[in-house]
Amino acid sequence: MIERVVAAEGVCKSYGEGRARIEALRPVDFAVERGEFVIVSGPSGSGKSTLLAIVSGLLSPSAGRVEVLGQDIGALDRDRFDRFRLEHFGFIFQGFHLLPALSAREQVSIVLERQGLKPGLALARAEAALAAVGLGERTLQRPAALSGGERQRVAIARALAKRPQVIFADEPTSALDRENGRQVARLLQTAAVDDRAAVICVSHDPRMEAYASRVVRMEDGTFLG
Repeated sequence: MIERVVAAEGVCKSYGEGRARIEALRPVDFAVERGEFVIVSGPSGSGKSTLLAIVSGLLSPSAGRVEVLGQDIGALDRDRFDRFRLEHFGFIFQGFHLLPALSAREQVSIVLERQGLKPGLALARAEAALAAVGLGERTLQRPAALSGGERQRVAIARALAKRPQVIFADEPTSALDRENGRQVARLLQTAAVDDRAAVICVSHDPRMEAYASRVVRMEDGTFLG
């Protein structure tokens, strides 16, 4: 049964007025179904990161509407959206967004505890998620003791450990070598195929495309083809 998880209609984003107006994203429709692993590809400035930010609720569109899991996310106040995001979304950012004082294990478990898991279960799931991304022996290290690639994998483990219904990933393999990049691509594919998550990934990495169920390309703020 086909279930549309993300549905954006006529979303666009512009900045400035008159001759200074910049169309970061022209009006587009975009939809992702449950179990899909969709890669949005394109050169810098093509609008792909703007699209990801809008459909994940991190950026408000200039016009248009976004529904996720049947909920108009633009109609939610900040508190309701934050709870909705915590319960259903997993985010993987280029900047990692790790807390300097926490170990890799704590970076993951603290989010799970916020979801309502008991501390013991949260730690066990955190350790399993870190092992899945090849950090089973680094769980007690803080970000300062981890390489850029290891910090990226902590961020990925944190997103996947939540077992989210929707995963938003912004260049998740940018800091990773060839083998670790493939491992992450396989994990995102598994999240879509086995866990039936909707995975939306912005990426320049051609290695990722072999694992995706669909690749869409953008240029000049709109889709090609």
